[in-house]
Amino acid sequence: MRPIRRRSATALLIAPLLSGCFASGGDPGSSDSSGSGGGKRLRVALAFPPTQNFSPHGQDALLLSRLGVAEGLTRLDANGAAAPALAESWSSEKGGRDWLFTLRDARFHDGAEVTPEAVADALTRAARATPPPAALTGVELTAEAVDGDRVRVSTGEADPVLPLRLSNPSLSVFSPKAYGRKGAVDPAGTATGPFELTEVTGDTAVRLDRFDDHWGGRAQAPGIDARFIADGTARANALRTGEVDIAESLPVAQLASLDADTVRAAATARNTGLHLNTSSGPFADPGLRAAAREAIDTSALAKGVYEGRAEPGRGVYGPALTWAAGKRKEPKGRAEPADPGGTDITLATYDNRPELPETAQVLQQQLEKAGFEVELEVRDYSRLESDALAGKFDAVVLSRNTMLDTGDPVAVLAADFTCEGGYNLSRLCDEKVDAAVARAQTTADPDRRRDAAMAAEAAVLGTDAVVPLAHLETVTGVGTPVRGVLLDPYERTLVGTGTRR
Repeated sequence: MRPIRRRSATALLIAPLLSGCFASGGDPGSSDSSGSGGGKRLRVALAFPPTQNFSPHGQDALLLSRLGVAEGLTRLDANGAAAPALAESWSSEKGGRDWLFTLRDARFHDGAEVTPEAVADALTRAARATPPPAALTGVELTAEAVDGDRVRVSTGEADPVLPLRLSNPSLSVFSPKAYGRKGAVDPAGTATGPFELTEVTGDTAVRLDRFDDHWGGRAQAPGIDARFIADGTARANALRTGEVDIAESLPVAQLASLDADTVRAAATARNTGLHLNTSSGPFADPGLRAAAREAIDTSALAKGVYEGRAEPGRGVYGPALTWAAGKRKEPKGRAEPADPGGTDITLATYDNRPELPETAQVLQQQLEKAGFEVELEVRDYSRLESDALAGKFDAVVLSRNTMLDTGDPVAVLAADFTCEGGYNLSRLCDEKVDAAVARAQTTADPDRRRDAAMAAEAAVLGTDAVVPLAHLETVTGVGTPVRGVLLDPYERTLVGTGTRR
C-alpha cells in the first residue's frame, strides 16, 4: 500500500438507476488504451468539497463513490434494481429478516482479501455510526460472517429492500486497517474500487491512482486528479479552457458559451424544494406554511432560472420516475393560508449548485410580494448543512436526489420527513406522516410499495413542510477526448473502469 500524503490546503494540487449501463461519452468496454505509461490521468472538477474528512458514513461517501474509490455489496443498475458488486449473489431467509450474501473474489487496496469477517465488521461499524447513515434510518442492522465466502445481514424487522439499501455509498466496505479510534474511518488505501485515494490536499483537491487488482479489471485511466470547485462558473471555465476533462453540475447560464459537444444532459431523480421549518419560528404555523406555498410560482422557476432544463415541481418524486405520475394522490388536510402581515423569515441556500442562489432570489421576491419580509443567506454547503439541520433557518432551498440513499422511494421520506429522520431539514414530526411512511416501509411487493410511497408523499405534502419547486436534469461537462463518463440518474457514479482520455 502506498502511504497517503496529506498537505495543507494552501499547497493546491496542480492539475492543468450504473456502471457501464448508463449513458456515457463512449464505450466503457473498449480495450485498455492506457498501456504502460501511455494513458492520461483524468482531471475532474467536483462541486462539493469533503465536509467530514472523507468519512464514508456521511455525505462524503458520495465523493468516494463518484470517484470510483469505494464499493458496497451491491450497486444500482440503470433500472434502479440491486445488482452485484462485492457480493455476486444473495437470497433472503426468515421472511426477509435475514439475507445471505455470497462474496466474489476481491481485494482491498492494502492487498488484503475481502473476507466475510471484514465485510461484517464494516457493516456493523456503519450501523453504529453517529449519526447513522441515511440509508439505515429506522433500520436495526447486524452482520456476521457465515463461512468462507458468505455474510448474513439481518434486520430487526423484515426489510424487503435490503439489497437496495446496501447499495448506498455510506455502506461501502473497507479493510480492518481503515478503522481508528472513536469511530474514525480512513478510506485511503483501504477501499476496493478501481481507484485508490493516495493524496489529500485539504478540502481543495485529491489524487487517486489506479488499483491494478480491482476485481472488475484494470481501469483504463492511470489515475484521477480531482479538484473541488464550489463556484459553477469557475467549473465551466475550467472545462472551457481545458484545465479539467470532466466538470459536474454546470450552470445552465454557462451552457451557451460551451462547445455543444462537451455538454451532456441527463434526466435524474433530483428535485429542488423549499423546506420550511415546522418546529420553530414563523413556519411552525401551518397557515403561514400554506401562505408560502400559495405565493410560489414554480413555472416561473422552471422557465426562468432553469431555462427549460427543469419541470415545475409536483411532488417529492419527479418525472424521471415514470411510475409516479399515474399514482400521485392529492394532499388532504392542508391548512388555509394565513396573512403573512410582514412576518420576518430567513431563507437560506448554498452556491455549490449555481441555480440555487438565483432560485432563492426569485422566491424572495415572490414571498415578499405575498407579504413576508425575507432575509436571504447564501453559503457554501459545507458551512450550511449543520445549521440547517439544527433548525437555525426558517426556510431552506435544497437540491436533493430522492433516490440517492437507497434507490427505494420510501427511504427519502423516512430520512427527510419523519420524527427520527436523519436529514429532516423541515424538522417535521407528524403522526400521520410517520404512520404512512411506516406502512410503506413494511410493504414488500414493488408495485404496492410504490402505491404506499405515493400515499405517504401526499401525507407529507399535506403538511406543507416542503414546497416542491422543480424536477431537474443534471448537466455534466465532458471534454471531447474523454470517453466512458457515467451519467448516472442516481448520481452515485461519474468515473469507472472504462473512463479514459
